[in-house]
Amino acid sequence: MRIGILGRGRIGAFHAGTLHGLDAVESLVVADPSAGAARAAAERFGAEVAHSPQALLAAGVDGLVVAAATDAHPALIRAGVEAGVPVFCEKPVARTMAEGVEVLKAVAGSGVPIQIGLNRRFDTGFVAARAAVRAGELGRLHTVRCTTLDPAPPPAAYIAASGGIFRDCSVHDFDAIRWVTGREVTEVYAAGGNRGAGHIEEAGDADTTGAVLTLDDGTLAVVSNSRHNARGYDVRMELHGFQDSIAVGLDDRLPLRSVEPGAAFPSGTPHDFFMDRFAAAYRAELAAFTEVVAGTRPSPCTVEDALEAAWIAEACVLSLREHRPVTVAEVRRDRAAVSRSTG
Repeated sequence: MRIGILGRGRIGAFHAGTLHGLDAVESLVVADPSAGAARAAAERFGAEVAHSPQALLAAGVDGLVVAAATDAHPALIRAGVEAGVPVFCEKPVARTMAEGVEVLKAVAGSGVPIQIGLNRRFDTGFVAARAAVRAGELGRLHTVRCTTLDPAPPPAAYIAASGGIFRDCSVHDFDAIRWVTGREVTEVYAAGGNRGAGHIEEAGDADTTGAVLTLDDGTLAVVSNSRHNARGYDVRMELHGFQDSIAVGLDDRLPLRSVEPGAAFPSGTPHDFFMDRFAAAYRAELAAFTEVVAGTRPSPCTVEDALEAAWIAEACVLSLREHRPVTVAEVRRDRAAVSRSTG
């Protein structure tokens, strides 16, 4: 099949390399505002270069991968759907929830599949954890712990456009909690602070956060995130039930040093960053998209899925700002009220 890629930044280039290595993908068409980036893809992967998203869609692609800047996501998703081309788009769906909801409304009933990039759904550890929970191996859950710790803060330009740590980073944990447990988050209480990079505080964001989530069956989930983890990129999940407890990410490359006498674990080279930690998951995610394009499987991560995780992030943003518990229903209601008053 023939896959189009819009955007040749860091993640776009990574996806191009992954797609180039998939047996199902016969050719690539790339488009990027930077002509140099597009030419580099053409030289490296034998890709065809299109000079605009419209030209790319007119080039006869079977599927579209959107790896452009977040502000461009809504228009590019819609363009793909209007052309009848299945779309893979990196999270988030849009910069704001209002825009995300509008995308959902615009594509509803189109029959064109859309897959949103939340790669932990394709990591072998998270997949195994979901299977264990669904099989009842842990019994009734009582506690979930999720951690995402970046090795160093992103640059100021990235932070300014990211939407903040809950929307940019924690949202992966929120999606994993929903997907693995099969439960919905009803209430959050979030805290955060700034212990390092000044440009994060200047942007009005926190660089270290914690959130307690209450799930709809009473299970508590604790989410910890930071932009500062000098030892490496740390992503883990623990699930504790009345019959057993399991962990994701507890391997020999865990970026954590034990100070227990005689402890030799972990002894491997720590994970460096997300493209290192989740390389296999990204490959599985894009391989799944080729199946979506071929019509042999439904989207494994829909626009609705991505927005559900994003609503949790919105609740955490409000909780941090107002220093109080916030229900997910509250932020949905407030968003609906704003839409009615401005519609």
